[in-house]
Amino acid sequence: MQPISQDDIKRMRENGYDPATIREAEEQLRRFEQGMVMVEQIRSAFAGVTLGNGVGMQESRGKDDYADEETLAKYRFYDEREDWQKIPLSELNCSSGGLCFFDAEGMRFHLPAYLIADLRGEFNFRMAFNLTHLSDHSLTQFELLNPEQRRCVRAFLIHILDDPSYPFDRDVIQIALDSYWTD
Repeated sequence: MQPISQDDIKRMRENGYDPATIREAEEQLRRFEQGMVMVEQIRSAFAGVTLGNGVGMQESRGKDDYADEETLAKYRFYDEREDWQKIPLSELNCSSGGLCFFDAEGMRFHLPAYLIADLRGEFNFRMAFNLTHLSDHSLTQFELLNPEQRRCVRAFLIHILDDPSYPFDRDVIQIALDSYWTD
C-alpha cells in the first residue's frame, strides 16, 4: 500500500504545510517508488522458484513451536509449494520467527515474499535481523541463492540502510553489506 501520493503532497502544499514536512513526504514517496522498482526485480529474480523438498511456512512455524514430527508432517501438507506469490500476507505476518527455521530451499522460496511485503510497508516485522545477524545456520539458509537473487538482497539492504524505519539496524546492515552481501 502506497504510504503517500503526489496528490497528497499537492494538497499539503495547498494547505500550507511546513516545507520540512513536505520534503519528508516527498522523500517517503521517492523511497516507496524505488521500492516498487525493486519489487519487480525481485519477482524476476525469483520467478519459477518452488519449495521443492524445503521447509515450508507451516512446518517452519511448527518447528518454532517445538512440534513433534507427526504434527510437522501435517503442517507440511498445507504448505504452499509451487508459487511463493500465493502466500497470503497474513501468513507472512504471523511467521516472522519461522524465518529462522527455514532450510536453504525454504528460504529461497519464501524470501521474495517477505522482501516484497517489507518494501510495500505491509510486513509487520523487519527483515534486517534475518539478513544481517549471520550465523553458521543462517549462512546455510542463503547458500542456494543465485547471483541475481543475492543482488536483490543486497539492493534491499542498501535501500533500507538509511530508511527511517530501520534506525537501530544501520551498523549491522553496513557490516553485512561489507562482509556477506557483497557484489
